[in-house]
Amino acid sequence: MRKTIQVVGLVLALQGASGAIDHLAVQPFFGVFLNFFNRVIIPRVDFLTGYELFANLALAAIGVVLVIAAERTPA
Repeated sequence: MRKTIQVVGLVLALQGASGAIDHLAVQPFFGVFLNFFNRVIIPRVDFLTGYELFANLALAAIGVVLVIAAERTPA
């Protein structure tokens, strides 16, 4: 279970960082997968409109917290 949570955290961190890069410039690598949050979720949630960069950075931070929390959890 720990590895699953770490993988989910890593994916969230990568999607958040990739979305922030895509918001500031163009992200050519794995755009369909890594920018899913940025291109599908954010436009459908009204209160995130206008705060795309903040939302992507928050997603990356949540991913990092998940990875760290899963690592520190006793087996």
